[in-house]
Amino acid sequence: MSEDREKLEKELSELLSEAEERSEEERQEETRKSLPHKYEIRIQTELDPIVEETLKYRSMAKEIDGRYDEYLKRTPRDVKGPE
Repeated sequence: MSEDREKLEKELSELLSEAEERSEEERQEETRKSLPHKYEIRIQTELDPIVEETLKYRSMAKEIDGRYDEYLKRTPRDVKGPE
């Protein structure tokens, strides 16, 4: 019995030490991912997808609230108000 117990304790110890190592690696990976990127890529588009979708939806149905009205007013494009 004592041999079985020692064997089980050894296996448990190995499993726990492997789990600690994995969690440390996972923590390092999370830390690496949370660091800010050195470069940021920005692409300027001619059409704003939010404006385009809002106009499309407004052409199909009436909006209950005007949640995008302020956003549409701030866009450089001439946009009709809610219909």
